Amino acid sequence: MPSLIDAATRELLLANGRERDRDHCPVLKLFNPLGPAIWLICELDAGGDSMFGLCDLGVGEPELGYVSLDELKEVSAGLRIGLELDRAFRARYPISAYAKAARIAGRIVEDQDALQAAMRLSDSHTAR
Repeated sequence: MPSLIDAATRELLLANGRERDRDHCPVLKLFNPLGPAIWLICELDAGGDSMFGLCDLGVGEPELGYVSLDELKEVSAGLRIGLELDRAFRARYPISAYAKAARIAGRIVEDQDALQAAMRLSDSHTAR
């Protein structure tokens, strides 16, 4: 999978990883073209393996957390068609909005209405 993360994307992920207290927008979207698994990744640790993002394995419980780049490479190698990078994906919201919308829907969604509703939920909770 090294070809899925180019040098510029890697540098952005590493920069985000140095500012872990921020609510970053996802930088990349990886997915299984033959299954339901999707990862929205926004950070990479300095060691170059531990990535933070929203992970959805297709079982109805997407969650924020860490995933190993090396483990994703192994998963990709074991698939008939490896994991792919969604080159058309452009995050418009921070990862927290994608996570809230995913919890409501039971899967990662990119629907603008759902993401805006999740942002409004975030705003109403921070206003308290």
